[in-house]
Amino acid sequence: MYLIRGLQNIELFKARFGDLKLSATIGNFDGLHIGHQHILDSVKDHAAGEDFASMVFFTEPHASEYFAEFYDAKKSPPRICPWREKVTLLKDYGIDFAFFLKFNPALNRMSPEEFINQVLEQLNLKYLRVGDDFRFGKDRAGGFNMLTGWGESSNVEVVSTKTILFKDRRVSSTWIREALQKDDFKLASQLLGRPYYFSGKVVRGQQLGRTIGIPTANLWMPKQRLPVSGVYAVSCSIEGSSLDGIANMGIRPTVGGSSPVLEVHLFNFNKNIYGKRIKVEFKNKIREEQKFDNIDALKDQIHKDINVAKKLLNN
Repeated sequence: MYLIRGLQNIELFKARFGDLKLSATIGNFDGLHIGHQHILDSVKDHAAGEDFASMVFFTEPHASEYFAEFYDAKKSPPRICPWREKVTLLKDYGIDFAFFLKFNPALNRMSPEEFINQVLEQLNLKYLRVGDDFRFGKDRAGGFNMLTGWGESSNVEVVSTKTILFKDRRVSSTWIREALQKDDFKLASQLLGRPYYFSGKVVRGQQLGRTIGIPTANLWMPKQRLPVSGVYAVSCSIEGSSLDGIANMGIRPTVGGSSPVLEVHLFNFNKNIYGKRIKVEFKNKIREEQKFDNIDALKDQIHKDINVAKKLLNN
């Protein structure tokens, strides 16, 4: 898959791939859930049938995250998957091109007409699929009707996507976030079409776990918060191996932490994995994160958590 990083690279894309006819879609695609997959299937099928290439437009950060920075960052919805994971999922799904638009003041000020002229009309689009509630441009002034009008005059087929339901409710990223925050991993996996996981690179931490005999792998965290918090039984993948473990997603209040960290203790494992990527699949919630009076109390609780996790994972 070819990744186009921002509008500043659109001329380079046109120089290399300008003759390609494109079937495309636009959206946040947070989580790439079964509703998103329905859209991607339609785009891919159309592209294959017409000998076009498939393309997905998305913004980074999400609009809601961008505006939250000016008001209250804590009100920004948690991310189901960071942008790197999104790109990986799109690639694995067989999308040919991903167009990453940076949501910045310039994009925020762009009117719907300017977005059409400066983005959509710069590409050889022949097919565009969006949700019937899709909004774009400054003040969300543009919508599906504007796109269809443009499409008719520009020989671009613009179509809307039918709502995908699960148990009579519309599948959405919001619903998945709710399920994860309620620790309903079964529902989340049904809506995602796969188990919920987070993948990240192992970075150096305080190495406190090693000093108390419970070494942990600290994963690099994105700026956006995750929809999970607390202590979990997990299954991890690293370099082709699958390992069970226990993870804490939180700020580590007992040791004076203030920033979110994902720490993973892998059972029966003691190798140097700094710089390696780990995929952490959340299986069961054990408890909420809490502050202990001292390190010994924390250590005792972690051993209890490990026993609980092993029982849960062996069931």
